[in-house]
Amino acid sequence: MAGRTARAEQAGATRQLILVTAERLFAEHGVYAVSNRQVSEAAGQGNNAAVGYHFGTKTDLVRAIARRHAERVEELRARQLAALGETAEVRDWVDCLVRPQFDHLAALGSPTWYARFCAQVMTDPALRRTMVEESLASTSLRRIVAGRDRCLPELPAEVRAERGDMARHLIVHTAAERERDVAEGRPTPRASWQDAADGLVDAIVGLWLAPVTPRR
Repeated sequence: MAGRTARAEQAGATRQLILVTAERLFAEHGVYAVSNRQVSEAAGQGNNAAVGYHFGTKTDLVRAIARRHAERVEELRARQLAALGETAEVRDWVDCLVRPQFDHLAALGSPTWYARFCAQVMTDPALRRTMVEESLASTSLRRIVAGRDRCLPELPAEVRAERGDMARHLIVHTAAERERDVAEGRPTPRASWQDAADGLVDAIVGLWLAPVTPRR
């Protein structure tokens, strides 16, 4: 019994080490520029097949990294949503989309790699689908998007879809750029992740409420 427990604990520790290592390497170099063998070696695993043994495919590894962070982000999102109540303000709903992610990054300390990992993954069509599927599994996220949509002015369907894509890009890449600057010791436009969230929420609210140029 004790032997099985020790082996299980060792396997769990190995999995966590691989996840942390893969997240860093993927963030810094891109997902497909890094092989499973390189991840295993960087994680100090004598068995170069350790990644495949513990996680399976690279897509499975990416999904495991995302889930490693998703639980905490979901807790923060659900807590903010519960405090929100019923509101007709677009800003409140946008804040619920942005702030939990930024609060999570702030809590991780520095350096972090998760924001850059997300940016790298979202550039690949197949892995992007994986990340979107993981996001849509969140009940609170679906409620927030529905709440936001109820508060938006009437927009043509194609404009609503276009602005949704723009807002998603802003969230992903603003976080990634700030994370990179912090990690490399460069100055940032905002002093903290909380201040950065304020600025990003301002920008996204302006995006959603901007006038629509009539089609020529």
